[in-house]
Amino acid sequence: MRRFYLIGFALLMAFDTLTQISFKLAGNHALPVEANLAWLLRLFGEPWVYGAVLGYLGAFFTWMSLLKHAPIGPAFAASHLEVISVMALSVWLFHEPLTATKLLGAAAILAGIVCLGLAEREAAPHESPDGSAARSGHAA
Repeated sequence: MRRFYLIGFALLMAFDTLTQISFKLAGNHALPVEANLAWLLRLFGEPWVYGAVLGYLGAFFTWMSLLKHAPIGPAFAASHLEVISVMALSVWLFHEPLTATKLLGAAAILAGIVCLGLAEREAAPHESPDGSAARSGHAA
């Protein structure tokens, strides 16, 4: 199950990152923003818009698969790892500054995900080696 989570959340992060980076690239190529049909046609003429749609669809189906098995609290937090991946790619692709505040925010996101995961592990019933839930020792 651990491998399922690792692959699933890595895939979710990749799809979400593709979506955000694609939107940025499509938006950059369709500038200036105008509230008219010509701008919409220019925007939808950009292949990056379709990368964003693909990313959203992939993220949706990956998220639905993960929710079948993952506890919602840590899963929701982990689903926001793309904030960190988008920040890192933005530094590289768009030459955005990487500041101490951004690094602190990324560390806080990671710490929050770890804390939620640990809390979920403590709250879950422990399983015995045969896969069955361990009993508390009290007679029912």
